[in-house]
Amino acid sequence: MRANANGIEIAYESFGRPGGQPLLLIMGLGSQMIMWDDELCERLAEQGHHVVRYDNRDVGLSTHLTELGAPDLGAVMAGTGTAPYLLADMADDAAGLLDALGWEAAHVVGASMGGMIAQELAIRHPDRVLTLTSIMSTPSPEIGRPTPEAAAVLFSPPARDREAVVAGALEVWRILGSPGYEMDRDRIARIAGLAYDRGHDPAGVSRQLAAVLASGDRTERLAALRIPALVIHGEADPLVQLEGGKATAAAIPGARLVTYPGMGHDLPRPLWDPIIREIAALTASR
Repeated sequence: MRANANGIEIAYESFGRPGGQPLLLIMGLGSQMIMWDDELCERLAEQGHHVVRYDNRDVGLSTHLTELGAPDLGAVMAGTGTAPYLLADMADDAAGLLDALGWEAAHVVGASMGGMIAQELAIRHPDRVLTLTSIMSTPSPEIGRPTPEAAAVLFSPPARDREAVVAGALEVWRILGSPGYEMDRDRIARIAGLAYDRGHDPAGVSRQLAAVLASGDRTERLAALRIPALVIHGEADPLVQLEGGKATAAAIPGARLVTYPGMGHDLPRPLWDPIIREIAALTASR
């Protein structure tokens, strides 16, 4: 399905019955909506939610802003360059999608960069967010900074063909994934191949990363939120280390922090049940 939102086209899919509790899932850097596993979405829908997942701008089947070119990430990091767009623009995309769906407000769940977008959405459009769940995220790129090995993943040269993309994904998730849980190599390879087929765009991922780096610190603005909030984080996350989750929870008044030993920068299947229970308990509060 497609929706016009904030001047671009957003590809999205839904699970569950219309009329259920609206639940918007926002995925992270370079990741398409299929990273929200079908079964996970279905199980969230079984909790009474009408679940929508979508491709952010510059990935998958949503609009790719190719005309903006590839940013100079070094210059953006140094403060001497500009990002083609910011997380605020991506949050406005989400708000536009809510409009297209006919949702006055939704429960919002974001993972990694998706958590940053969800935070920005709650800040910019507080009346559109019923509850906020921020997973493996941070209020600032300076808090919970990646380990050297994880940082190298962000700036590694992009793979150019399908076979290399699949092999690269297996290596990326070896580094970023959950050391306390067995890596599901078949699932990773399948999703990486499907993502390549749906829309492989390394320059688009660079534009997203520039948005993360250039969007600054949300800590003070998060302090103004007055919505139920849940922060979930892995205690073994090498990309956004645990300090990022702690800082998010500390910034949002009344936020609940839940951490899991052995969880890295992914959502291992054995943790789906407790994570779903946490999200369902939060959404039931409003």
